[in-house]
Amino acid sequence: MRMKIVTGLLALSAFANVAQAGNSITFYRDGAIVDRDASALKGVAEVPLETGLLEDTLKVIPAAGSVILGVEISTARQDSKSSRELEALIEQRQRLEDRLRALATREEIFKAAAKSQSGKAPRKTKANPDPMQTIRQGTDFAIAQLEAVYTTRRKTAQEIKKADDRIAVLKRSGKSGGSIARISVSPPRGRLTVRYATSEIGWQPWYDLHLNGSGVARLQLSAKMTANHGGYRQLVSAASLMEAATAVSFPVQSGNTKMAEFQLPITEEHFDGGIYNRFSGRLGNTGAQYLPAGEAGLYRSGTYLGRFRFEGLSSGRNRLISNGM
Repeated sequence: MRMKIVTGLLALSAFANVAQAGNSITFYRDGAIVDRDASALKGVAEVPLETGLLEDTLKVIPAAGSVILGVEISTARQDSKSSRELEALIEQRQRLEDRLRALATREEIFKAAAKSQSGKAPRKTKANPDPMQTIRQGTDFAIAQLEAVYTTRRKTAQEIKKADDRIAVLKRSGKSGGSIARISVSPPRGRLTVRYATSEIGWQPWYDLHLNGSGVARLQLSAKMTANHGGYRQLVSAASLMEAATAVSFPVQSGNTKMAEFQLPITEEHFDGGIYNRFSGRLGNTGAQYLPAGEAGLYRSGTYLGRFRFEGLSSGRNRLISNGM
């Protein structure tokens, strides 16, 4: 298997990350490594640690001219302001969920009303001399109500997303379930770097599989980010934590971050020529790198044919893959 590492990505965000170069987080397929710089004040530096800290991974590295005198780890106390904000956000989110359920009920009611109006047979009576006009008015009213339901539901979904984003920030801030490293340093304003691993997985594999009938498939691996840490230079690697010392990592880009491209043998290809995009084939991994499971897009001679679930592939193994079959 030939692997082409997507180069040039390291340079794309080099200047953008200069301001936060001291703090970085690198996401691996089974966790993350955090590097955080700190300065002591009166001989003590207090550094919040991310939740999910892995045992025996904490390192405190003194800068030149500084000496580490001692390290204590304690559970972070959640300040009352953040606690109240978190509780209020959770309550707000529950109310928004209740609103969505109520909107779903209203939608069904007005859908039924619109259908009922459009299905009525016009009957002219003394009380209803223009039945078509009455039906049109009833239908227009039901449709207007449906439009209002859809608008409110869209705005409610946006509010839920904002609440979820803020809740995630509060939970990651170290004020909810995290811990603090209290480090004694000499001299009183000594500097240091804290490094540790966490169990947080901040990305998902995202593939694009290109076929052209040659018996060789081009598989592109990208990282779809699921975590966002403001104030950190963020990187991503397809390797595991155990391989971190030698693994290649890439700065996180907007959208998906391209990491590698593979040329893989594929046999037993079968396409259904009908209206439905059905495909199957046996894909082999002749290289040394494990390919983790993830969503994959399928292309044949440049034509997009949908997405399928790629279940992962170990080195030296092959697997039957399929879409719609």
